Amino acid sequence: MTTTEQITTCLSEPVHHIVCRLGLERVDHADLDHIVTVSGQICWEAITSNLRMSDTEEHDLDYAESVRLLGPVCKTVHSYLLSLSTKQFNDQYGVWFIWTNNTELFIEVFEAIKSSQHTTIALGLMKLTAYLERALGNVFLMIGKDCPFLLRDLLASRELATVFGQNAMNVLRVFLGSPQSLNIRNILWHGFAAPAEIPPMYTSMLLLLTAGLGQILPRDSMPLHRPYFRLTQLEELAVFPDINEEAIALAEDFIGKSDFVVEIMLPYWREAIAAYRNQRYVDCVILLLPQLETGLRKFFTIVNNCPNRLLTAESTTLYTTFDEMLAKYLENDNTNQLPTALGDPIMEILWDLLNHQEGPRIRDHLSHGELDLKIFPKEMASHVVALAIVLLHRCCRNGNEIAIESECLRAIVSSTNSYCSRFHPIGRLKQQLRHCVGSLQKWDEIPRPSIGQVSEGLRSEYLSPRVQAISGCLMEELVSYLMKQLQPVYNEELNTSQHLLAEDIQYLHSTFSLITLLVTVELLNTWIISEIDSSECHNYLKFLKSLLQYAENMVTYTSPEKNKWDETWDLTEKMLLKVKEFYNRWKQ
Repeated sequence: MTTTEQITTCLSEPVHHIVCRLGLERVDHADLDHIVTVSGQICWEAITSNLRMSDTEEHDLDYAESVRLLGPVCKTVHSYLLSLSTKQFNDQYGVWFIWTNNTELFIEVFEAIKSSQHTTIALGLMKLTAYLERALGNVFLMIGKDCPFLLRDLLASRELATVFGQNAMNVLRVFLGSPQSLNIRNILWHGFAAPAEIPPMYTSMLLLLTAGLGQILPRDSMPLHRPYFRLTQLEELAVFPDINEEAIALAEDFIGKSDFVVEIMLPYWREAIAAYRNQRYVDCVILLLPQLETGLRKFFTIVNNCPNRLLTAESTTLYTTFDEMLAKYLENDNTNQLPTALGDPIMEILWDLLNHQEGPRIRDHLSHGELDLKIFPKEMASHVVALAIVLLHRCCRNGNEIAIESECLRAIVSSTNSYCSRFHPIGRLKQQLRHCVGSLQKWDEIPRPSIGQVSEGLRSEYLSPRVQAISGCLMEELVSYLMKQLQPVYNEELNTSQHLLAEDIQYLHSTFSLITLLVTVELLNTWIISEIDSSECHNYLKFLKSLLQYAENMVTYTSPEKNKWDETWDLTEKMLLKVKEFYNRWKQ
């Protein structure tokens, strides 16, 4: 992957102007006494008086002019916070962050603004925007029901305007709420802003505004804090070998050699690897995820020949984000060339990590403040670092030579070769089938009375002649037919054929095994659905739904609460008839 032009910014000219220059244009300074009282109270009127409305029909905020007028206020606030020690800041404002349920994090952001490292300030700002959003969502739910997923919709909501006042929300919208605004959260989390491009004064201003929102909330009506999302998918996601010192050294080496890295973003990469080495795993992931997006965006624009998509978008055009880059088609309906360039396994890893609903969706959960940063798992950081190494190697000019010399790199890269999605619906179904087969295989271990202890009459009471005839016919004919269709894939995937064909399996065990086999066959035949006509497709889906309904009913009837075993036989008889009818018609 190569590009002929030196990339000096990933911000388009209008975005670069509003973010990097507009708020710094005015040389005058705002009076601190008008912004913050001696006791630390924020004077909202002195801040909101700088807002301007547009002359358009929508009569929305004039974001550019508001940014320009708020610039001196931000400068003054930044100078003020820099003059405070951590103790002074905590004594003065700590109590006003309680509403966020994350006081320690905001104190950490305060300490970050004093750093000489731009990456440290940017990292603090990313955390601030994520957990401010989470806190605002908690406040929304005090009077609203469904919290908006997008921050801009949350800030524009009637519910937050009711609690905090419309003017306070409009100030936040200037910083966070629209592609026409500073839009700090999005350009950072999507990897558009280089470390030094966002003036530190905006971090200070948002820090003070967060405390100011806490001062508006009545102390006796604090919001309830939603539980954090739990990363329970780590074992399923595990694909790479452990990241050791050699792997970290490889990553450091690749950073300076790989075309995957946009040069102006190098400080983020270096700080991310340093954070992993220092066991700051969540910092590592927060820094790396936007850079994976930036690198993939660069690759995406090259293979699809659309260099303009590397930059941030204006209000009339969407950003090029993970969602579009991982899609099969582009917005012009042309085929996206990125999957071909990366290969299916890497695309599956990216989808599993970032997009599939059953997966960790790590960037979404982090950027919306939905994870507890205090207990972030090393395993997730290791996974992201290993994926980064694979992508860096893929775009490295002499990557193959390094791979030949490094056993560690060969192990990391080769571990992706046979990767199949764990969190795509088909991948989830495969895992559930394996679980079912494993469970069914254990049925033979269940203690049960010998045949002599069970009267023939009692057995016949449950197995009516009709059921016995149907089940016998199906197990002989249907399994035989299905096994012919299934070979040799099913033996390789689930290795259950011998299990299913055994002559001494109990009736229900046989039925459940049969249904497991049916579902597996249909899983392998999903590709034919698009080839059958609509009426047949309707019948096909109707049959699959009947299998699902049978399974759900059996779970209910055999539960300790219901214990309706008699009804299970009737259900089973009807289900077996449907199966036989369907496959007899299907074979024709």
